[in-house]
Amino acid sequence: MADGTKDGSRPRSMRYHSATIENPAVQASLQPWVEMECVQLSGGCRVAKLDRLEIGNLQFVREEQDVSVQKLGATPADFCTLSVSTEHPKTRFSEHCGERTETIFFLPGNAEFDVHVPGGSGTAYIGFSQEEFLMSARVLDPAFWERPPMGVAPLTSRRSGEFRTVVDLCLTAAREATARGETGNHAHLRRHLLQTVLEIATTTEDSPAPSYNERMRAFQVGRDARRFVDDRLDEDVLPSVIDLCEVLGVSERTLRYAFQEYVGLSPVAYLRACRLNKVRAVLAASDPAHTTVTQVAMRHGFLHLGRFSGDYRRMFGETPSATLGR
Repeated sequence: MADGTKDGSRPRSMRYHSATIENPAVQASLQPWVEMECVQLSGGCRVAKLDRLEIGNLQFVREEQDVSVQKLGATPADFCTLSVSTEHPKTRFSEHCGERTETIFFLPGNAEFDVHVPGGSGTAYIGFSQEEFLMSARVLDPAFWERPPMGVAPLTSRRSGEFRTVVDLCLTAAREATARGETGNHAHLRRHLLQTVLEIATTTEDSPAPSYNERMRAFQVGRDARRFVDDRLDEDVLPSVIDLCEVLGVSERTLRYAFQEYVGLSPVAYLRACRLNKVRAVLAASDPAHTTVTQVAMRHGFLHLGRFSGDYRRMFGETPSATLGR
């Protein structure tokens, strides 16, 4: 663990590091939370480009491989990873082929791995406490995660494309924040990011429509969810799909159906809309001499400022800075 805690409740300051690697042993040493050996398999002086971000015990890693390598190792007891790779026919994650772009690989704690990453491909992964992961995964999909896999498991997710995007956004935001000298406590951001990637990894393919009783519950679930989201945002806490499932006592599938019936949106889209509305309220009530759009956006989980500004303008017909300046 990066900070010795299981739940990241006392996270260190955000730490970002980027390196161009010429020795595979260095590539392994820059990921000290996993026991690993990297073996170079093809010729070239530059081995990889590695970017990593630590927020408490949460690790974001992106590797762009210039030469082919084999990674051999094992995870510690309470440390698991979720990873994706760029599409390449020679990519292999233990006994599983890694060329399918809709696959997210789950590597549990206390598990050995044997990975082949071809030159010209890339991987992105997030590492964290397995205990923390299972607490949330069992809320979203109790049937599957009650007995987690003992070895590498490929997860098919219709949102797998978002996974790498989240990693890229986090690393970009961290690099820019580090350049500005902002390395303070990011507990709220850590929680939001972790829950986002867990939702992506555990969102399965669409299931058949819920039963009649579930359809009758949809409206009430939607109303209860709305009240909960409002309360959390008023407390300056970012609500998540996992929070909603846990508080309302429903699965992710049931919640998804309820929101389609209630507001015609997915739970993720609904939460994003609520966060946009909260940002607007905060900006409208703030003094531009002491508040920036970037501060408010990041506080509410928006890391891609360009995308945030576009979404904000489409939603409200004005830019965030116009709201703040009024």
